[in-house]
Amino acid sequence: MNLVRRATAWTGRVPGGTDGRRMLGIALVDRVGSGLWATVSVLYFTFVTDLTVAEVGTLVAVSGAIGIAGAPLGGRLADRLPLTRVLIALQILRALGALALLTTHNYALLLIFSAVSSLGDRSANVITRLYATRVAGPERVRYQAVQRTVANAGWAIGGLTAAAALGFGPTAYPWLLIGDALSFAAAAALTVRCGEPPSPSHVVTASGHPTPTTERATPWRDRTYLAYVATDTVLFLDDAVFKVGLPLWIVHATEAPHGLAPLLMVLNNVLVVALQVPMARFGATTHAARALLLPLSVIFAAGGVTMALSATGGPTLAVVFLTLAATTFTLAEIIHATISWELSIALAPDHAQGAYLGAHGLAQSVQRSAGPLAVTAAIATGPLGWTVLGATVAATGLLQHRLVRHRLPRPALSVPPVTVSEH
Repeated sequence: MNLVRRATAWTGRVPGGTDGRRMLGIALVDRVGSGLWATVSVLYFTFVTDLTVAEVGTLVAVSGAIGIAGAPLGGRLADRLPLTRVLIALQILRALGALALLTTHNYALLLIFSAVSSLGDRSANVITRLYATRVAGPERVRYQAVQRTVANAGWAIGGLTAAAALGFGPTAYPWLLIGDALSFAAAAALTVRCGEPPSPSHVVTASGHPTPTTERATPWRDRTYLAYVATDTVLFLDDAVFKVGLPLWIVHATEAPHGLAPLLMVLNNVLVVALQVPMARFGATTHAARALLLPLSVIFAAGGVTMALSATGGPTLAVVFLTLAATTFTLAEIIHATISWELSIALAPDHAQGAYLGAHGLAQSVQRSAGPLAVTAAIATGPLGWTVLGATVAATGLLQHRLVRHRLPRPALSVPPVTVSEH
């Protein structure tokens, strides 16, 4: 009963009311399915469809490149159509894309189906962020942190299930992909029950006078913001490290068991669930978030070194260094998530945050295309490649630290006081 009361009290503190809590449940279902597939997708393409390392890297990169269009497309749709309707359509698209992968081993078709899924995924991601902003109102910041925690818990559950399923051998891969597709279908069905949140952009348009200002405020002519997005693209490389780098490095360059790959993904998600909200307080203001770029750079450099060291010894040493590398890159992910969400809003005009967030969404989308190429290049180069990769990302963090200093507002807060608790 005590646990029930605690759970009830916790859900009562979730911003956004009933719809906010429903969307958290949808995020959980969605990410459980994604955890089933993302943790083994590289292995599926390697052992089931018999693709080479270069072919896998190219497939992920090209599909990611096509998915780049998803972020601005999602932002544009959000300003014109109800968010819930768009989310339902995108979830169905993702389900169909996942199931289509099971129908062929043809490389061109695999690439097309992966691209469709990537486009839907990036669009859904931006629209989900906007939904969180709108449904939670003044508490949108806290809601975003809770949502990310729930999503990562889903990833952990999916990853653990995938790790257990690997015990059945290659026959488990198709079933994990089916589970991923079913999660998207379930998410679409659950979204039907969610109400449509108010749209600030519609209110601005109706007021008459602010409209010209909103139209003039575009991220595509804001050189500083675009430069910030470019540097953030590099800082998002932890995603490619976990989804592509670790599995391929484990299989082709170390003596660690193959089953370690999904377990490290689980470790990543468990740490995010445990640490995201507590650590976010260190970046609650824009100036605090900018200051975190300095330790973030050191952590990225350390991650590259530990990945390199994992290939210098036997199985036990490989497992130790790979676990340390996964922990290091997870800390980088947690810190960067706080920095990125805070600065992406702080650098945007208050009346054009939707358009600017859509542009910022390109950072993750571009990384999904270029990231696998960078990671596979590091793998091909060997231990030195990981050291250089870590140093390059660290240098980018220092560059961003310098880039944004003149654009941050003089007050300590990123935006008006209602958004102080962004994470």
